Amino acid sequence: MTMASHLFSKQNFKEKNVVFSPLTLHTVLSINAAGSEGPTQQELLDFLGSKSTEHLNSFASHLLSVVLKDASPTDGPRLSFVNGVWVEQTLSLQPSFKQIVASY
Repeated sequence: MTMASHLFSKQNFKEKNVVFSPLTLHTVLSINAAGSEGPTQQELLDFLGSKSTEHLNSFASHLLSVVLKDASPTDGPRLSFVNGVWVEQTLSLQPSFKQIVASY
């Protein structure tokens, strides 16, 4: 919720009905952090409160192990959500970033 609160405080939403999904925001920003480097990556990591992209990956794995506690494909809770990252058509993505995005 800290992330959503931070974003909400930076915008004027007084007369609008706004909903933030902290999980979605975290996932999309984690993908962007994994595909960036230098100051941009550090800003994303700072915003996410993470030390490294490895730490973000570890957090995601831990979250899934808690949500899918019994690790069974047929039992236990199911979590489904959809995210997307759009890229300007004139730009190309590095193959390593495409692989990272595919793993999310």
